[in-house]
Amino acid sequence: MPPSPDYAVDLADHYDDWFTPPTATTDATVSLLDRLAATAPEGPMLELGIGTGRIALPLAALGHDLHGIDAAKAMVEQLRAKAGGTEIAISIGDFSDVDHDGRFGMIYVVNGTFSELTSQEAQIHCLARAAARLLPGGLFVLDAHLPEVLAAGAGADAQPVRAAGGDAVTRIRRIHPATQRYTSDYKVVHDGEVRHIRVAFRYASVGELDLMAAMAGLRLRQRFGGWSGGPFTDSSNYHVSVYELPA
Repeated sequence: MPPSPDYAVDLADHYDDWFTPPTATTDATVSLLDRLAATAPEGPMLELGIGTGRIALPLAALGHDLHGIDAAKAMVEQLRAKAGGTEIAISIGDFSDVDHDGRFGMIYVVNGTFSELTSQEAQIHCLARAAARLLPGGLFVLDAHLPEVLAAGAGADAQPVRAAGGDAVTRIRRIHPATQRYTSDYKVVHDGEVRHIRVAFRYASVGELDLMAAMAGLRLRQRFGGWSGGPFTDSSNYHVSVYELPA
């Protein structure tokens, strides 16, 4: 069957079952963001692409004042149905562009979601809007794959994906160097039915990300080799970059 035109809308009720990373990854992400928030100016936190609340809800449970932006009302409805979900202020719209009241000590975007902005212009605009929402000294945190690692792992072979709900999920990732994009095609077998979901991304090197951030008035403060907080090295598969708005 043809790929879903909008996985966040069409698959919101199954998103947690099919696309939730392992619990250890979620715990490490929440822990590192919590530690980073302690070094940021006092103020609320804003998640771009808040989705079903995998990261926001545990952070809110730790006492952080959480806000969010997401384009998919269906995903936000899943968040609202969870414990604590009605306490988070959420704006609906494109997270690279929509206004959200207030200024923030930290803004973050996780799970590769920043790369779902599929043009350089959109990524630059997102960084500029984030900088405008930050308090002086505030932090902008994102994670992203390294292009070299993406290229090494791409191809025509399907790779199994661990699904929290137990359904059979496989992924084929293809790189499109001419447009600096990659696509992930997922096949999910659920109740005897096969679903095909395609998600498009734009990749950027760490150097390009640093340059785009500098254009927005942000400077790199730290770069980790993952959410565990380990160092970023030649063997890292992805990175977590922490940008700062100079006070």
